[in-house]
Amino acid sequence: MIGYVTLGTNDLERAAKFYDALLDVLSAKRMMEESNFIAWATTQEAPSIAVTKPYDEQAATVGNGVMVALSADSPEQVNAIHAKAIELGATDEGAPGPRGEGGFYAGYFRDLDGNKLNAFCMV
Repeated sequence: MIGYVTLGTNDLERAAKFYDALLDVLSAKRMMEESNFIAWATTQEAPSIAVTKPYDEQAATVGNGVMVALSADSPEQVNAIHAKAIELGATDEGAPGPRGEGGFYAGYFRDLDGNKLNAFCMV
């Protein structure tokens, strides 16, 4: 269903370092790279996440109401992803824990450019 998600950045080098370290927790590696674009995935067939400098050469801005959810295998992995994001300079948008009913477990954060992400799993 979803092939990839792209987030804007104003500092590709800084964003690349952040996502290299963060996505390593999920065993994702760089799968595609150009001068203004980098994408990571666990396999070529899996959905990927990318960062890019906007092609219109305007400043990247955060989408209001936009969030990327990173699928984790367990609450422990959710905790590890959230902790790694904070360690890398992300801001906390909601500590890991159960949300609502139905076994949804998630932790929320904003990357270095202010994009909102979460790590989640079903328990």
